[in-house]
Amino acid sequence: MTVKDRYRAVVEWFEQSMPSADTELHYRNTFELLVAVILSAQCTDKRVNMITPALFEAYPTAEAMSRATVDEIFEYIRSVSYPNNKARNLLGAAQMISRELGGEIPGDMDSLLKIPGVGRKTANVMLAVAFDRQAMPVDTHVYRVSERIGLTTNSKTPLETERTLCKYLPADKLSRAHHWLILHGRYTCKARRPDCLNCGLTAVCRYFNKSNQQNNS
Repeated sequence: MTVKDRYRAVVEWFEQSMPSADTELHYRNTFELLVAVILSAQCTDKRVNMITPALFEAYPTAEAMSRATVDEIFEYIRSVSYPNNKARNLLGAAQMISRELGGEIPGDMDSLLKIPGVGRKTANVMLAVAFDRQAMPVDTHVYRVSERIGLTTNSKTPLETERTLCKYLPADKLSRAHHWLILHGRYTCKARRPDCLNCGLTAVCRYFNKSNQQNNS
């Protein structure tokens, strides 16, 4: 199977099985989305959604959060991973947004990357979800699933994975494909034990077919 054939088959299957894929983070505006995405780094969306209602009630805007202290923010987010770093980043982000960006979240990669706590993945999520741009954020799920299925081969970094996916996926499906791969990795192609028996991609999956060959040899 050629790389293009595999991509075509994967896209067709996801379009049929997961036509309305979207983020599972809860948010009401661009600022809340940014906060939720920063909090979600190496943390589950379920956990983030548990703590953000109280956080957003206390700090509904960047201006409100910019007046808080790191310790005050920490108390709201203490149950997420790396709460100390994230509290500092959230305060720094809120201060930059309110004092330097007029309270608005920028819609371009370079400006987003200047915000504390925002790396390439977070910036791509903002572009894709908040601004409806075609972008490919690569988290651990996207990185793992792409390699397992065979969309990437021996990819060394998330950036390498991003570039490969952007090269072969249809440009108008990049953002949706990001959600496809995340949700597939979260619920089916899990890190420790992929649920191949309930996966519709086994016919084109490199991992599944390689495992079958090894078992039959």
